[in-house]
Amino acid sequence: MNSGQEQQDRSGHRGRSKRQEILAAATERFGRDGYEHTKWADIARDVGVGPTALYHYFESKQHCLYEIMGDAIEDFRLRFVTITAREPDPRRALEAVLRSCFELSEHEVLRNRVLVAEQGLLSTPSTSQREEEARQAARARIRELEFAWASFLAAAMREGAIAETDPRLLTRAVLGLYNSIWNWYRSHGIVSLSDVGDYFTQLMLTMVGVAPPAADSERAAA
Repeated sequence: MNSGQEQQDRSGHRGRSKRQEILAAATERFGRDGYEHTKWADIARDVGVGPTALYHYFESKQHCLYEIMGDAIEDFRLRFVTITAREPDPRRALEAVLRSCFELSEHEVLRNRVLVAEQGLLSTPSTSQREEEARQAARARIRELEFAWASFLAAAMREGAIAETDPRLLTRAVLGLYNSIWNWYRSHGIVSLSDVGDYFTQLMLTMVGVAPPAADSERAAA
C-alpha cells in the first residue's frame, strides 16, 4: 500500500469514527434533553468541533436523527435474526429474543427512547435529498423488522408452537407493547431494567401464546 492509500484509509477511518462520535453524542442529547430542545451547536460542542463541521457528516439535525433511528431499528432486527437463526425451537427462540431486548446499555436505552419519541417524524417527507434518503432507509428497516417478526410468528403457527392468528397484527401488538416501555422507563427510576424485562417478557410471551415461559415449563417438568 502506498503512502497516498494509507493517508486515504486513515482519513476514512477518522471520518467514520467522528461520524459515530456525533451519532453517540446526539443520541445522548436527544434521549436526555429531547430532540426539540437540543441545539445542533450543543452536539458540536459535545464532540469538540465547530457547528459548521457537523455538516460534513450530516445535512441537518433531522438527518442525524433519521440515521440514529435507522441504526436502532437495524440493530433490533439483527438481534432478532441472529437469535432465531441459531435456535430451532420457536418457543425458546422467542423467549431468548424477548429477554435479549432488555439486555441494553444506557446508550441503547436512550436510543430506544429517541426512536419511540420521534418515530412520527418518519411519516413526513423531506425536501432535502439526504434527509429523505435517510428517512426512507429508516422506514424500509421498519418494514424489514416487521416482516422478519411476522414470518417467524407465521412459521411458529404452522408448527403448532403458538396459536393461529394474524401474524402481522400479532407482530404489531408485541412491538407496540415493547416500544411503549421507552416512553416511561428511566434508568434512575425505582424499577430496574432487569425487573422491567422479566415482567414484560412474560407479558409478551403470554400475548403470543407461550405461557408460562418455555424455560420455566421445562424446569418445572424436570
